[in-house]
Amino acid sequence: MNKPNIQLKHNDIHFPQKQFPVHIVANRIELASNIGSLFRVAEAFGIEKIYLPAKSASASHLKIRKAARSTQKKVDYSYIESAIDLVLSLKAEGYLIVSLEVTSQSLAIREFVSKQVEGGKLDKKMCLILGSEKDGIEQTLLDVSDHTIHIPMFGENTSMNVMTAAAIALYELTTYMDS
Repeated sequence: MNKPNIQLKHNDIHFPQKQFPVHIVANRIELASNIGSLFRVAEAFGIEKIYLPAKSASASHLKIRKAARSTQKKVDYSYIESAIDLVLSLKAEGYLIVSLEVTSQSLAIREFVSKQVEGGKLDKKMCLILGSEKDGIEQTLLDVSDHTIHIPMFGENTSMNVMTAAAIALYELTTYMDS
């Protein structure tokens, strides 16, 4: 006889906790609900740090807190005035700079991962740049990126919500970093 398939409660779930050397730059992402969701996704995938635009709402903003479900207390973050200055600094520190954007040069994420995998793991600390809800990633950041990746889509739509895209990308990247 098969055991019943019962949904577990939050206190019953114990996934192994890990942290990955991934920093996220939220380039011009300012919607409080997306920022809250970014905290939640980043915490779920063990992301080391988030950089938010100085103009974005405070992490104590009600919409951020509601979407984040307290994960803004668990993920390291800071506010930045200049994304380009930060990215150039991270690049100088040895971070692989990866933009999540469809461009004339972008690789499908799995193609990118397969090219970066060495011995079953991605071998570098990484900065993942996410673009604004309306305009994507600014050209100056694309110009300094080591790689640009995209998520292949199979419908007529050519874009998806930035946090949906972030979740897919972080799943793909951390899965291979963890293998």
